[in-house]
Amino acid sequence: MEKLEGKVAIVTGGAMGNGLGIVKVFLRHKAQVVILDYSNSLEESLRKLKEEYPNSVVDGYLVDIRDKEKVKTICDKVYEKYGHIDVLVNNAGVARLETFENMSDEIRDFHFDINIKGTWNVTKAALPYMKKNSSSSIVNLSSVTGPMVADSGEVAYATTKAALIGFTKGLAAEVVTSNIRVNAIMPGYIHTPMVDGIAKESDSENPESVIRGIAAGIPMKRLGTIEELGELAAFLASDESSYITGQGIVIDGGSTLPETMSVGV
Repeated sequence: MEKLEGKVAIVTGGAMGNGLGIVKVFLRHKAQVVILDYSNSLEESLRKLKEEYPNSVVDGYLVDIRDKEKVKTICDKVYEKYGHIDVLVNNAGVARLETFENMSDEIRDFHFDINIKGTWNVTKAALPYMKKNSSSSIVNLSSVTGPMVADSGEVAYATTKAALIGFTKGLAAEVVTSNIRVNAIMPGYIHTPMVDGIAKESDSENPESVIRGIAAGIPMKRLGTIEELGELAAFLASDESSYITGQGIVIDGGSTLPETMSVGV
């Protein structure tokens, strides 16, 4: 029996990047997966997933997670269709580089409304159904950026990802008596379209040089893969992590390990 067999999982932002990696790994572990995404790539991603995993169950809804009423309607539909919601992965998130002094309120709110309020909306809608189970798991995608490190231009993103650690711990304390575990994944650099976008913002002429520079600063000398992150999400979603709650788990290839980049033998 695979670790997620029989479980129904909602994954936000599952049409690309980290979310797609999570969906693929969940399907390999026999979960039934429902993707919530606002991307135009959702339909194509669903088509490819159904081709790659023909014996699996994967569905999707086009929704902006800032729309809490529509999010609630969709969670109601998921419960009506499948009869239970066991796992929620709050993966959907955005990142745009801009210095604090130059940042508009619109860009600030773009980060806050999706990364924090969107996560809040989906959790609020799914939680009543998750309480009906003997055990459930919520996995929030935070980051090492914010709670542990930050670069110039990341102040809005870092603020939201740090907030998700507080959200994880506070919610975990509240719902533990309902047999719901809440944990966060704190990725370093995983090679996703978001990272490619940050590279282009940093050096539009040669974004590949930015990627190489990132890899050079990681002790493992590479970026992580979306499947590697997906395996961590599957562990936290499964009963294998039954005694873990309220935690932020770092997956970064050791990027936050070095004290300096110039000292050592």
